[in-house]
Amino acid sequence: MTRPPDDEIAAVLTALATERGRGKTFCPSDAARRLAADWRPLMPEVRRVAATLDSLQATRSGILVDPVTAKGPIRLGLL
Repeated sequence: MTRPPDDEIAAVLTALATERGRGKTFCPSDAARRLAADWRPLMPEVRRVAATLDSLQATRSGILVDPVTAKGPIRLGLL
């Protein structure tokens, strides 16, 4: 599988966040699924790119976390 470029991952993350709107979140796997049929291997890349986007925040159980180092499921949303 060829990994999508960071700008493509960022575009998908931004589109999902915008579609959901402020106050709503989504799972990073939603972005990975839009990028590839075999989406699971993309999860670390999606989280890494999400960490670089100033417009997004990551939470786990409602608490802000670093999307790269957080263990388990996280949610992403607009700041």
